[in-house]
Amino acid sequence: VVLSVLVEPNGRPAQIELKSSSGSPRLDQAGQDAVWRWKFVPAKRGDEAISAWVLVPITFTLKN
Repeated sequence: VVLSVLVEPNGRPAQIELKSSSGSPRLDQAGQDAVWRWKFVPAKRGDEAISAWVLVPITFTLKN
């Protein structure tokens, strides 16, 4: 799964878009659900934190 995430200056995701599907809607949703709980290091312009889009790849490994 590859997600495009808009990270706010406070490091929290503001928007998440699916850029590349895993082929499984359940795994795609699990990736999005996980990223909503993450906190990122925000982009900076000089000393000021700014909103920015970042691509987040998530690799799932299925085991028996």
